Amino acid sequence: MMLKLLPIGIQSFRKLIEGGYLYVDKTRWIYELIRNPSGVYFLARPRRFGKSLLISTLEEIFRGNRPLFRGLWLDDQPYDWQPFPVIRMDLSLYRAENAEHLKLVLAEMLGELGERAGIALGPGDHLKRLRELVWRLAGDGRVVILVDEYDKPLLDHLDDLAEARRVREVLRGFYGVIKGMDAHIRFVMLTGVSKFSKVGVFSGLNNLEDISLDTRFATLLGVTEAELLDHATGYLAQMADQEQVAFDALLAQVRNWYNGFCFAADCQSVYNPFSLWLMLSQKRFGNFWFDTGTPTFLIKLIEQRGYDVRELGNRDSSDLAFSAYDLDELPIVPLLYQTGYLTIKRYDPTSRLYRLGYPNYEVEHAFLTYLLAAFTPSDIGAAGAELWRLREALQAADFDQAFAILRAFFASIPYDIQMPQERYYQTVFYLVFRLLGLQTGVEVRSSRGRADAIVELAEGVFIFEFKLEGTPADALAQIRRQGYAEPYLGSLKPVYLIGVRFDLAQRTIAGWEMARN
Repeated sequence: MMLKLLPIGIQSFRKLIEGGYLYVDKTRWIYELIRNPSGVYFLARPRRFGKSLLISTLEEIFRGNRPLFRGLWLDDQPYDWQPFPVIRMDLSLYRAENAEHLKLVLAEMLGELGERAGIALGPGDHLKRLRELVWRLAGDGRVVILVDEYDKPLLDHLDDLAEARRVREVLRGFYGVIKGMDAHIRFVMLTGVSKFSKVGVFSGLNNLEDISLDTRFATLLGVTEAELLDHATGYLAQMADQEQVAFDALLAQVRNWYNGFCFAADCQSVYNPFSLWLMLSQKRFGNFWFDTGTPTFLIKLIEQRGYDVRELGNRDSSDLAFSAYDLDELPIVPLLYQTGYLTIKRYDPTSRLYRLGYPNYEVEHAFLTYLLAAFTPSDIGAAGAELWRLREALQAADFDQAFAILRAFFASIPYDIQMPQERYYQTVFYLVFRLLGLQTGVEVRSSRGRADAIVELAEGVFIFEFKLEGTPADALAQIRRQGYAEPYLGSLKPVYLIGVRFDLAQRTIAGWEMARN
């Protein structure tokens, strides 16, 4: 049977349906939104997650284009398909140089929308033009307003907070107009990456319902595993044949690489659709999503603030602490969550705390590799090559070679580091060995504490403890005292206990001792 075309990068619902592309039917959840006779919604999701396709789908529904939905869930529901005028704006299409330029951009966009509808808007600023366009399109009826990437003008200026605040005021006034036009509006949907707290962009839009953490819509965007198997089993089978692995073994790899994004307390996980479709198309694993937008700004913030990156993969937070952020403070964790580098791993209803962590192998491995390259002068490729050499040395139990590679890492670190030295070196140690562990897909913790690094390979288990003060023997004693090796006592593999002393003054590994458990 001919497989449907994969919808790589397609953001137009009409193009997707008329072109015969694979479509994961999300209209069951869309119906829950549009059945509200006067819904005003906001949805935040990371980039490349299908927000633009959602906006396009809503546009076709509200224009009454029912034939496009034949065979989909919505077509069988008691929806009247009444057409409405639609004002659709995509703020990612323009870059406003500053707040004043943004006003001109918005006014120009509204003028173009009016021209397409056969309406010549009168002179006036962006606020007056929005009011006029709504009034004239609505007439005696109502209009639909769809705004994609509502926050793009703000995100473009996060490196200049004074200008970002001015942009925020422009957007607040613009979206505030929608509240005053409520009688003329049938439906509003705003999507973006970020949600801002305190005096945010939507402070004037007090009838807005934020569905970003709503369990009902946790899988509105993204692809569940059930949906993957329903729609793309043929592609998975082809790739399993190519790789000469069992279907279930391949599916486990795909799950490890691309599943794991969760956006609600019930932790229904979804695959990133962008990476998923590209992987199935090219029949290889790669950092497809990560490579479309490297987190340079976030890495810079982590370096500047000396943030302990060891906390990122295993952190508890309230929803208020990560679901929105204050533009004036730019806290790290909400930024990482909203941009997709962290996700919900579990929820405790008693404490009402969410456990955040990396969603999957693609994100964690690429993010930590990028961090390591930022913390050392190595480029991304060189850092990966050195890690592979270190892994090979450990596989051969060649500790002299392993520590020669580690010494080279630390010798290359510049003197003008921004973090306190101890935190800096702890971070580099963590990144090196966390990445080594990720290459094997294994992470182990002791019930009595956590070693600085545990790497499990087929050839053995390597337990590292690093001391900035004290001796390698002290580090070995701590490994034994804390029982870091206990989980491996029944293993047939050799277990190596490795104590390391790092000399901050000389900026090098001053000594190490190894013992077999």
